[in-house]
Amino acid sequence: MCGIVGAVTTEDVTPILLDGLQRLEYRGYDSAGLVVQTAEGTQQRARQVGKVAALAQHLAEQSVSGTTGIAHTRWATHGRPAEHNAHPHTSHPVAVVHNGIIENHHELRQALATQGYSFSSDTDTEVIAHLVTSLLQHDTSLLAAVRQATERLVGAYALAIIAADAPGEMIAVRVGSPLVIGIGAEGHFIASDVSALLPVTQQFIHLEEGDIAQITRTQVKILDAQGQPVTRAVHTSTLDAARVGKAGYDHYMQKEIFEQPAVVAETLEGRISRERVLEDSFGCEIRSLLDQTDVIHIVACGTSYHAGLIAKYWLEAVGVSCQVEIASEYRYRPVVVPDRTLFLTISQSGETADTLAALRIAKQRAYLGSLVVCNVPESSMVREADAVLMTRAGPEIGVASTKAFSTQLVVLRLLTLSLARRHGMTAAQEQQQIAALQALPRQIEAVLQQDAQIAALAADFTAAHSVLFLGRGPFYPAMLEAALKLKELSYIHAEAYPAGELKHGPLALVDDQMRIICAVPDNSLADKVLSNLQEVRARGGHLCLLHDETVVPELDEYAACVIPATDADLSLIVYSVALQLLAYHVAVLKGTNVDQPRNLAKSVTVE
Repeated sequence: MCGIVGAVTTEDVTPILLDGLQRLEYRGYDSAGLVVQTAEGTQQRARQVGKVAALAQHLAEQSVSGTTGIAHTRWATHGRPAEHNAHPHTSHPVAVVHNGIIENHHELRQALATQGYSFSSDTDTEVIAHLVTSLLQHDTSLLAAVRQATERLVGAYALAIIAADAPGEMIAVRVGSPLVIGIGAEGHFIASDVSALLPVTQQFIHLEEGDIAQITRTQVKILDAQGQPVTRAVHTSTLDAARVGKAGYDHYMQKEIFEQPAVVAETLEGRISRERVLEDSFGCEIRSLLDQTDVIHIVACGTSYHAGLIAKYWLEAVGVSCQVEIASEYRYRPVVVPDRTLFLTISQSGETADTLAALRIAKQRAYLGSLVVCNVPESSMVREADAVLMTRAGPEIGVASTKAFSTQLVVLRLLTLSLARRHGMTAAQEQQQIAALQALPRQIEAVLQQDAQIAALAADFTAAHSVLFLGRGPFYPAMLEAALKLKELSYIHAEAYPAGELKHGPLALVDDQMRIICAVPDNSLADKVLSNLQEVRARGGHLCLLHDETVVPELDEYAACVIPATDADLSLIVYSVALQLLAYHVAVLKGTNVDQPRNLAKSVTVE
């Protein structure tokens, strides 16, 4: 969602703030702004609707410089995208930027209005600025005023606050939304995630829930949720600023699609031998949990939820009962937890608000423990779960997840094989599965070599108003993910159905204007899928088939893409890469913003 950057240094912070905002653009936003403060406390504010580039252009036309500053990219919640709603918000002498939602903003607004404070925006954030200013009237410090303000705020938020009468000082607060502090040689920095600060530091402190930090150029003081001084560990980030670039590709998403052979291989590296899964690479905590696991509850959102649905097919095929929940539903209903149940969350960012809240709720329930599959080693879920399986996808900037999805499935497959061994899988069967995993990067590469062919298919979808995706077995959730990719990138309505459900409603939609995409892998359901598609053909539906090279469909005139022969359980990963390419090329032809689709955010850190 919103992105925060802040800096207190010996040099001009304006270029640092702008660069940080650009590195946070992937989170999704509709406006951007900053406040820069001189050493004497003079403040200058600039805000623009639209991209960070518009803010940079505005700043190029005026002199804005100083040694302390806060900046923000806003994703609208309260109030439409407009300059008066853009952050930072001010109430002399205070300036604030905010990621999150203040649930009791209406009551606070009314109370502050009776004290004579006037509001120039429609946001929930402006109440924070006025509230801190009102508390500063009691001759208190900025730190004390912010602490008192947070006691009155209800919601989830990350804050960065400066004040004209406290030059060279910045207060940072984390309650429900992520915030990191960067440790530099010439000063200190804050940001919503480490990627914003990689050009200036590799050293980071991750604020914990309820922390309030007082930050100056020379020191960082942190108080915990109880107001007690604490020391938080400094971590060296393993991320590389150079890996966050486009590397010659037109879009981040395109680059990330083509990185998949390498990141899948990286995710497997050190975790398998020629014959077996190397469970020691998971860590002793995971092995102990798996020894006791009979049931798994998977909780996730969006693309990660689809990965969980696929894992359910795999896990139950080896005898492990599995339940998959959308995190925003799980957290608001009572849940029955059978004996010997492992709680598993999946998240690319490790900061997804609903999934993180579900993880915290799960700790209060009778689970064996918690395991997170995640792509960001410094994230909240990684720090709070009992055990972790990293995906090793590297930074994913495009809002539409691609390589993170594939690597999530690879990790979930490794987890499945580890449990299968405990449920009777033989050494020969495991060796066969390992060979399939080792072949996976090459098979993905073979699909990527069909990029031009898939791009040619995309032209037939640009005028479509609706697309139906069909699959059976684990290919049904794989098609849910494919439909999500097309709709979020190209803004074409798309939905997925189990192919066997056509007669139970969706067939009514099929006519000569309907586009239908179906995957036909070489598995036990292939004949049934082809039979289902005959019903579509009979009603004039426009078919697009992706099929295994070992399958020769009677509908061969509709064949669009031939997928290399792949292990039955892993083939859906290869098919998904082809469908990612199709969604990408449709979006390019339609001229949409591929990396930052409208209304969407990469990391959904508010409910």
